[in-house]
Amino acid sequence: MPNALAYLVLASWPLISVILFYKLPVGRALIWSLLAAYLFLPPPPAVFDFPAMPPLDKDSIAALAAFGMCVFLYGKDSLYLPRSLVAKALMVLFVATPLATVLTNSEPVFFGQVGLPGLRLIEAAALMVQQAMILMPFVLAYSFLRSEADQRDILFGFVALGFAYSLLMLVEVRLSPQLNFWIWGYYQHNFDQLIRFGGFRPIVFLYHGLWVALFAMMMLGSAVALFRHSSGKPKLWYAGLSAYFSVIMILCKSVAAIAYAALLLPMVLLVGRLWQFRLAAFLALLAVCYPIMKGLEWIPEAQILERITALDQDRAGSLKFRFDNERVLLDRAYLKPVFGWGSWGRNHILDPVTGALLTVTDGRWIITIGVFGWVGYLAEFLLFSWPLFVLFARSFVLRAQDHTSPYLGAMALILAFNLFDLLPNATITPLTWMLGGALLGYTEHHMPRKRPPKTTLTTVM
Repeated sequence: MPNALAYLVLASWPLISVILFYKLPVGRALIWSLLAAYLFLPPPPAVFDFPAMPPLDKDSIAALAAFGMCVFLYGKDSLYLPRSLVAKALMVLFVATPLATVLTNSEPVFFGQVGLPGLRLIEAAALMVQQAMILMPFVLAYSFLRSEADQRDILFGFVALGFAYSLLMLVEVRLSPQLNFWIWGYYQHNFDQLIRFGGFRPIVFLYHGLWVALFAMMMLGSAVALFRHSSGKPKLWYAGLSAYFSVIMILCKSVAAIAYAALLLPMVLLVGRLWQFRLAAFLALLAVCYPIMKGLEWIPEAQILERITALDQDRAGSLKFRFDNERVLLDRAYLKPVFGWGSWGRNHILDPVTGALLTVTDGRWIITIGVFGWVGYLAEFLLFSWPLFVLFARSFVLRAQDHTSPYLGAMALILAFNLFDLLPNATITPLTWMLGGALLGYTEHHMPRKRPPKTTLTTVM
């Protein structure tokens, strides 16, 4: 169980946010408050769980504090919704879907002797509030982080706090993942999942070692992007940090994150903006379409397993277990395809005698489809992906002389690989929403929607 210090730090975070917003410009205060809270505050189960309210964890507390400070200092008129009607509709659907889910799940569900209760309207209210809090970093980033300078500040924040975090990661690689236990008094995950390749992979204060590896990929991509678009002494610093972060990335011992980095780095370092936008949109499209491809059996699972087995039998066994669970959970989701099964584990298969879970949800996509159905899934994943689709569409009207932020492609790719990682994992974080909001804000306010009309010369007689 979390100790008193964990709850004290969580409760005091709004005060820290006040200090940041009074000391820094609004954009930097927003970046540092969301990023520092995500990295350093104690993770669940350290939450404040009030009746009839969603649990308040480090992500929601940071989002509420930042939202409150922006409204207090700049007024509610400083907050903007996207110009796109599609994005607005997806946001409304994202928040409202839990109401439809609850209304279509009022009946209890039984597995032999074990039963799960039907959902009540009070749970719909809590789930809708939770969805609204999840969206806050997206709205804040769209409103306050939509310039080229803001994008550089985001990448710099990843690098600066990433460097500080890497020191803690090295401690856990050497001594074992103990920091959360030493400081906050509990392990946030199964310890045996943090042992890989004859050593330890760090977890620090995040939810799992995979979350740490994904952040390592983000901070590495940020350092490489800043290296490419800097000069003089800063370029040397970013070169050294990129090499150092590469070592940290490998020490995280996540095959998926290392593979993402192997694709990300040459794209950020060498490729032009148009191909960066195209790859980002392609990865987002794969993330959106994966459940459809899975249902149609277009995913060559047997061939993938055969190749993974040749490399690592343990990883192949883990992947087969994942594929089998996805198939069972997808079959169950088809029984409630529109709005899903709702909360309380109703989307799972339970042991009919003991009530123990017989299924495991890893990917964010299968969790969302099971809980909120295809409507909730499309609302969430299309909203994630919409900034990348808009960026891809507007890239076709760009001319060679048109200026775009040099950091735009790197941010788009970092977001795209995060979205793609939602297929095997549930690595949705406030950073995902912040990146999406910042990209959509820049795209809608600084990139042309259509080519300007050609001018013709006329001769005056």
